[in-house]
Formats: sequence, structure tokens, C-alpha cells
Amino acid sequence: MKTVSTGTARSRIKRGDQVVFIAGREYNRYDSAGKRQPFRGRVIAVDARTGKVKVEGAMLMKKHQKPVPQMNREGGIIEREAWVNISNVAIIDPDTGKPTRVRYETKDGKKVRIAKSGKVIPEPEVFGKKEPKKDKEEKE
Repeated sequence: MKTVSTGTARSRIKRGDQVVFIAGREYNRYDSAGKRQPFRGRVIAVDARTGKVKVEGAMLMKKHQKPVPQMNREGGIIEREAWVNISNVAIIDPDTGKPTRVRYETKDGKKVRIAKSGKVIPEPEVFGKKEPKKDKEEKE
């Protein structure tokens, strides 16, 4: 029987990061000149427990979906992104624009991600991110 892991799982890749494929099907994309250009895109979802990510526009799969009139859902063939192993992508270095590994450091009391070039990788601007609630005293 498979054991279920408990606790929090963390990933060095976060939603909203710019990544490039370093292995797999999207790594072997070719441009019109015949040169290999690995796919670059933005991470739209991260599942740290299984070690998988979804990249916008990459690993598109087709799903045949039946219409459900009760739920107002149309049928047809839907294209959506598939989960990709996190080891197949690497964060793009903000300084050089090449794939890089990430390490963590504490600067000014905050934990930040550092690229191989030594540059701080900025926190990605994520849509739907909630701001922390402010105290009632601060509002007045």
C-alpha cells in the first residue's frame, strides 16, 4: 500500500515564473530556420506534492468533452495544458536570459530566490493573489 506524505511540499518554481524547457517534447521545438528553440512560457499552476507544473501554451492535449446542458457546458474538442514534470523546466535567469538553478538567501529579513548569476529573482506578479488583511487600527 502506498503511503501518503503529510506536511507542506515546497517548490522552487512558483506560479507566474518564466520558465524554459530543458528536456522533453517541448525542448525539441524547431523554428522556421531549422534551429532548435526550446519552448519558453509562464507557469500557470504548480503541484509541489507530485512535482509537476503547467506551462502556458506548452504540452497541449486534446480532450473530447460531451455537452452538459444542465451545467451550461458546451461539447467538442478542448485543448488544454498537460502537467509536466518539474525537472523538465528551469527558471529563466533575469540577468542572462538562460536557464538557471535557484538557491535561497535571507536579505533584509526576507527570504529571496537567487539565480546562478547572483541576481535576485523577483516575486512573480500573480493574478488572483490576495493582499494580507490590515488591522482595524491601520485603516483609521
